[in-house]
Amino acid sequence: MTVPEEARPVLERFAADVGQVLTLVALWAHGSLALGDFQPGRSDLDLVALIGAPVTGTEKQDLQRMHEALAGQEALAENLHCAYVVEAELGDPGREHLTWAHGELFDRIVSPVSRRELRQGDLCLAGGPGPAAVVPVVTDAELKDYIRGDLRDFWYPHTSQADLWLRDIWVDLGLLTFARATVTLAEGRLITKREALEVLPGLGAPADVVRDIYQRRYATAGPMPEDWRATRGYLARSFLSASIGRVLEDQS
Repeated sequence: MTVPEEARPVLERFAADVGQVLTLVALWAHGSLALGDFQPGRSDLDLVALIGAPVTGTEKQDLQRMHEALAGQEALAENLHCAYVVEAELGDPGREHLTWAHGELFDRIVSPVSRRELRQGDLCLAGGPGPAAVVPVVTDAELKDYIRGDLRDFWYPHTSQADLWLRDIWVDLGLLTFARATVTLAEGRLITKREALEVLPGLGAPADVVRDIYQRRYATAGPMPEDWRATRGYLARSFLSASIGRVLEDQS
């Protein structure tokens, strides 16, 4: 997999900046970058920085300033997320790692989905080795258990919160995540968001909502009428509530 030309400048600068703060062993990509579905200005830059030692308090402050400065100067950096994984801790899948996402630093695991994407894409942006050589194998059982839990504990409860589904990101991620989940649960493989859009009609997703997602992600969408925003939210969450419920029942 090659890095899209539009993303190269920010990724090269990011690797250089991280190397000024931490001992950077390797910089890896997962998500759309690794799977070949990156859309400039729309997709996230999902990264893992393999580092040589735990991050100190001073280094954490330096990372915060580094990320804020990068986001202020590079448009694509606003959607840059990075987990900082200490090399010696790579083998512990349940361990939380310092992570930059959504404008802040916090601790979370590198999920089984992300680890499978790392191995599948095997995209090393700086340093080495590549992720396929050192990231522990994610079994199908581990992957499916995580996905079922994500549907059950995160997405299903949130379908009752109507205000969330007025936002593009909830509609997009909700439906695309569900489509990707159904394929992984059935076949044990990961698919891209573009492939998920092709799967959604067969799952009974509302055609107008699927079209809406496609237009905003892969084409040029015009202004959205407020009445459609409300209708779209209702259709999206109603579809997901019923569909996730069926999947969880079938998987029990």
